[in-house]
Amino acid sequence: MRQRSLIAITAALAAGALTLTACGSRDSGDKGSGSGEGGGTTVVIGVDAPLTGELSAMGLGIKNSADLAAKTANKQSLVKGVTFKIEALDDQAQPSAGQQNASKFVGESEVLGVVGPLNSSVAESMQKVFDDAKLVQVSPANTGPALTQGADWQNKKVRPYKAYFRTATTDAIQGPFAAQYVYTTAKKKKVFVIDDKKTYGSGLAATFTGEFKKLGGKVVGTEHINPDAKDFSAVATKVKNSGADVVYYGGEYPQAGPLSKQIKAAGAKVPLVGGDGIKDDTFMKLAGSEATGDLATSVGAPVEDLPSAKQFVADYKAAGYKEEYSAYGGYAYDSAWSIIEAVKKVVDANGGKLPSDARAKVTEAMQGVSFDGVTGKVSFDEYGDATNKQLTVYAVKNGAWVTVKSGTYTG
Repeated sequence: MRQRSLIAITAALAAGALTLTACGSRDSGDKGSGSGEGGGTTVVIGVDAPLTGELSAMGLGIKNSADLAAKTANKQSLVKGVTFKIEALDDQAQPSAGQQNASKFVGESEVLGVVGPLNSSVAESMQKVFDDAKLVQVSPANTGPALTQGADWQNKKVRPYKAYFRTATTDAIQGPFAAQYVYTTAKKKKVFVIDDKKTYGSGLAATFTGEFKKLGGKVVGTEHINPDAKDFSAVATKVKNSGADVVYYGGEYPQAGPLSKQIKAAGAKVPLVGGDGIKDDTFMKLAGSEATGDLATSVGAPVEDLPSAKQFVADYKAAGYKEEYSAYGGYAYDSAWSIIEAVKKVVDANGGKLPSDARAKVTEAMQGVSFDGVTGKVSFDEYGDATNKQLTVYAVKNGAWVTVKSGTYTG
């Protein structure tokens, strides 16, 4: 989004002049579009995210930000004759629900792209469904390397699905970036590594561990927790007895907050470090006052500090959403906008209308999408990964996340 100005959402628009929650007509034949207002074409952008449950703070930020992108494109009449609408489905952070949602989107001919999901484990259940239907998927939050580079990505990178893209960078970079900061800058040499056994958490913990050991650090203990657990007293005792001067946690804030609190309560006054999955204000509410000094890495630079994001922040506020845009708002906006740009490419190349094989053409066009977005330059490499590799370290101070360092991992 950057440099491309975003026109503010007017009160009339917010009141409903453009409704973005309904699907267009489903009897639109094979063109992948419905009948829009005034006889135009309706293109639906699906959104899949956890809209309820413990991770809903992030999921609702994704939904709202994608909604704002659609409203902005319509306000600008970016694609002549096309009205963009959002349809959001709740995956509850569960792979089975995500797969069902993917099938639902595939069955709706108006849907020409999907933003989401939040969780890498959910993405794994959706990728083949979308790829088989040639329906493009752009995640603002997935960081598992295997999603774009294959299960054996550390030895041989092979792109498994051409319909899958993401605007967030991967744990192949985020884990080592955190390790370099913890070992070199924070001067922590002995780590206790914990993960939640899920795709995201275990993958992130593994890439952190590899780099930390490579730098000369020592892993003094490891543990895997149940992602539904709340009592971590046994793990906390192990951390205290291990002599660790830092804890690295691969997982998300619903468990990271209580884990941090219980580790401190057990007498281990050491910082807990995690990835973008813990970088939400809810973490501090769960971790309590002793969370001060805990650290998190997250993809990109803080939206509030980016000149390119000022319009997004202002427009989001003006639109009156009840929830914050959270950690992935800017990336969700960029994900939705990339789909909009791909649709524009296809429409422009087809004489101002959508072709009969619109989904396949939009997926193909996505590979060449490039624009100045909210999070910086948005484009994709040969694996569908974001070319923007910037990351940031945050620390808890006075009950809030504050920026410590932004940069790019150099291995």
